[in-house]
Amino acid sequence: MDPSLGTLVGPLRTIIAFVVVLGVLVFIHEAGHYWAARWRGVHVERFAIGFGRALARWTDRRGTEWQIGWLPLGGYVKLHGHEQPADVSPEDRARWQAGRTFHDKPVGDRAIVVAAGPIANFVLAAVLFALLFATVGQPVMTATVGQVVAGSAAEQAGLQQGDTILSVDGTPITRFTELQDRVGPSAGKPLALHVQRGLQLLDLTATPSARPGSEGQQPTGVLGIAAGAPTFEQVGPLRAVWMGVTRTVEVSRETLVGVWQMITRQRGTDELGGPLRIMQISGQAAALGLPSLITFIAVLSVNLGLINLFPIPVLDGGHLVFYAVEALRGRPLSARAMEYGLRAGLAVLATLFIFSTWNDLSHLGVVRWIAGLAG
Repeated sequence: MDPSLGTLVGPLRTIIAFVVVLGVLVFIHEAGHYWAARWRGVHVERFAIGFGRALARWTDRRGTEWQIGWLPLGGYVKLHGHEQPADVSPEDRARWQAGRTFHDKPVGDRAIVVAAGPIANFVLAAVLFALLFATVGQPVMTATVGQVVAGSAAEQAGLQQGDTILSVDGTPITRFTELQDRVGPSAGKPLALHVQRGLQLLDLTATPSARPGSEGQQPTGVLGIAAGAPTFEQVGPLRAVWMGVTRTVEVSRETLVGVWQMITRQRGTDELGGPLRIMQISGQAAALGLPSLITFIAVLSVNLGLINLFPIPVLDGGHLVFYAVEALRGRPLSARAMEYGLRAGLAVLATLFIFSTWNDLSHLGVVRWIAGLAG
């Protein structure tokens, strides 16, 4: 391949993967709002993917305008009568369709329409995970050594990359997780490893080093090895569906734990990324193949669903909080209270966007490059 052509393929693949990833996630999220609105009898005036000048626009037989913008950084569904009557001129109110306006619907119906977007993201993730399990298979990390850390207990014991650990202290193992279960509680204790290296069978002794545990917990044993490439086991359709659901729940839990650790400062906030990081990882996932890209879309879909459920005004979760208060009080919050809440929500989102963009630029080396120019 021409070197100049090779330098173009990477960035072009990254851009295309980013547009596909973001387009799929936004479309599914907004489709959740759209179908829920139709179910609850609310007219949808516009379904837009992307912002800016419309590249394509058409109107269906139900009167919904569909639009594709040139800037693929989001989208929205415009619901008929979403505004409060006091915020709309008498001329516009006269054009409202009786019984099909959003604000006239019971609070439960409005909550369903709002919650349907994040729910659609969770459903998408479960479906994609299930498809991967049913076609590619379930990834299984075997007890094969993929990497040995220099100076680690594994290196001192003589373990090498490509070795397969068959047993620990006489107990057979086949999975990397089984190896971790045996090594974790054995800090400082010699372990007898039965290892296969090519056609050879070896007996080695490794003493896991101790990694300090959190307050009140025992140290964790560490060998200093990484797992090798996973193998894939085929699963049946029904089991694949169940595994897709459970995997979605696991990713949700891991994401929430990570967010809580950032809030409590147990984990650095440098992992918080924005659009630039998503674009970079999209390109990397696409370079690894379609299964990797689908996995990334599924994980990102879970994150999008969770973020939208955070109780921040402007997001779906913030609106659901407003509706919960309305259901308890028997009447909506005052216009002033909602306005202050929305302003606070916008401030929080703007802060998060600026912070995540700074992280992205730092991660990509742009901040360091600018600092170098500044001397």
